[in-house]
Amino acid sequence: MLKIEKAERLKQLPPYLFAELDRKKDAVRAKGVDVIDIGVGDPDQPTPDHIIDSLCKAAREPRFHRYPSYSGMNDFRKAVAVWYQKRLGVTLEPLKEVVSLIGSKEGIAHIPLAFINPGDVVLVPSPAYPVYKTATIFADGIPYEMPLLKENGFLPDLDIIPAETLKKAKMIFLNYPNNPTAATATPEFFAKVVAFANQHNIMVCHDYAYSEMAYDGYQPPSFLATPGAMEVGIEFHSLSKTYNMTGWRIGWAAGNREIVAGLGQIKSNIDSGIFEAIQIAGIEAMRDDDAWLAKMRALYTERRNVLVAGLDKLGLKTIAPKATFYVWVEVPKGYDSAGFVSHLLEKCGICVTPGNGFGGPGEGYFRMALTVGKERLQEALDRIAKIGF
Repeated sequence: MLKIEKAERLKQLPPYLFAELDRKKDAVRAKGVDVIDIGVGDPDQPTPDHIIDSLCKAAREPRFHRYPSYSGMNDFRKAVAVWYQKRLGVTLEPLKEVVSLIGSKEGIAHIPLAFINPGDVVLVPSPAYPVYKTATIFADGIPYEMPLLKENGFLPDLDIIPAETLKKAKMIFLNYPNNPTAATATPEFFAKVVAFANQHNIMVCHDYAYSEMAYDGYQPPSFLATPGAMEVGIEFHSLSKTYNMTGWRIGWAAGNREIVAGLGQIKSNIDSGIFEAIQIAGIEAMRDDDAWLAKMRALYTERRNVLVAGLDKLGLKTIAPKATFYVWVEVPKGYDSAGFVSHLLEKCGICVTPGNGFGGPGEGYFRMALTVGKERLQEALDRIAKIGF
């Protein structure tokens, strides 16, 4: 009988956080519990009708039924460049400084394959979206975890990274607005990152997926808007969260043309691009979107206010987020992250995400997502108040 043994790179991986959450949710639901799921960051609202209509129309055109361009349709990449110029004041050369992605996760997962050799170090934040570390391991790189701590505003302290680590470091991942902490970065921090990258010859990969989910008139800065950023890095973005298109799998990377070309070379050998009818829909999403963005932000602002006020009343410590649709909450005394999350799921029927699932420095926190209606969020708060902790 054939002996199946997984590769060493797979043996290094913990269970994928959200797959494990699904397993636990299913076990509780099997007992007949009505689970309020605010664990995974997946918008509950539908994709806007005008975007769906553009897909349906394009899908009937035979010219879109053939293999797409590996780098993305020229019109899609031009639309990305227009979007960056309009919203962020960033000028991009679309055919050289933009590459389309099958969702930003795909690009993040592939970028180390283009530049990391065995033994190279990649600086990854912790707690963080798990793919930064996973992608490094898949490329036989060595992840060095930069702790994101409350006392530093959940920004990495670049000054404490050991000199020997910096000699081997080739890439740094950053993500602001941040998942899971909801922290934001300042232009001054990004300027420091550019200087750091130049000093140590480290390319910067910034995940900007939550840029449009911002509150109270705040506009999270783009790394690419930082002077010198185009020389040292790229930025990943996605239509997933902004336009309720998580299932559509469409995004992009933009920035330094050599880094973009390297990622494009990996992609041309791995995938065959994005269905062009979906790219047409993506162009529609980015066109004249101010009214849609205002509506989306108003919805999440209302939900944020309900949840943060309720958590405060319960005595659970958090800071109202300036961006993202996440709320990062400290666990109460007497619990660790996993213990309190289990309490909420098993006793209250509420699914949230343990902070330590995003990395060791996330211990002592849990993440809640604003991905259910305000009435459902209030019900979750009422359940916690009734059961206690």
